[in-house]
Amino acid sequence: MRRIYLVVEGQTEQEFVREVLMPYFRQHEIYDVRAILLETSEGHKGGFVSYAHLKKLVIRLLKEEPDVVVSTLVDFFRIPTNLPGYNDCMKITATPGKIDCLQKRISEDIGQTIESALFIPYIQQYEFESLLFASGNGVAYGYDAKVLEKVLAIINQFPNPEDINSHPATAPSKRLLDILPDYQKVVDGNIIALEIGAESILEKCPRFRAWIESLLSTAKN
Repeated sequence: MRRIYLVVEGQTEQEFVREVLMPYFRQHEIYDVRAILLETSEGHKGGFVSYAHLKKLVIRLLKEEPDVVVSTLVDFFRIPTNLPGYNDCMKITATPGKIDCLQKRISEDIGQTIESALFIPYIQQYEFESLLFASGNGVAYGYDAKVLEKVLAIINQFPNPEDINSHPATAPSKRLLDILPDYQKVVDGNIIALEIGAESILEKCPRFRAWIESLLSTAKN
């Protein structure tokens, strides 16, 4: 089995990998899964503000660890505009098409420096918090009934949580803040994710599930 390194943009995603994804991968006999924070500058980590930072880190990992699966977990919401092919990809009407286009262009761009079948770029539609709407169970026990009611109302508006839109006022994270004014992304986000569980997230979030399945397949083969 190959190891898996996931380049993430923040501490929330880092904890999500540790607390939710790592136990899931262990069930599939993949025991070394690491979340690696993006470096925004020398000595500073966290935040996806420039494609150059992502590219530099991914290439370094691929060169240093030639038999490790390297992927990314970054949000489409407010993604840097200097990604390769950004302007062309944004001309595509449907958001999944835009994301697929960006992922393809990232793969091609990094492939010009180091060719690797073990690099799987992934961009979350629209942001990490969309996963927290996979089930009302995330807020069913630690919050009052009104919170659960509001979360379920949002869940019922969309075919799946990944379709919750990216308008600055109605993005998944903004919706959570409207419901939970004291919402702390790193702590509360991962408590909610743990309550939901990896299996429920995978069941309700098709793009996320396809990514996890590709990681499992690549790591095992």
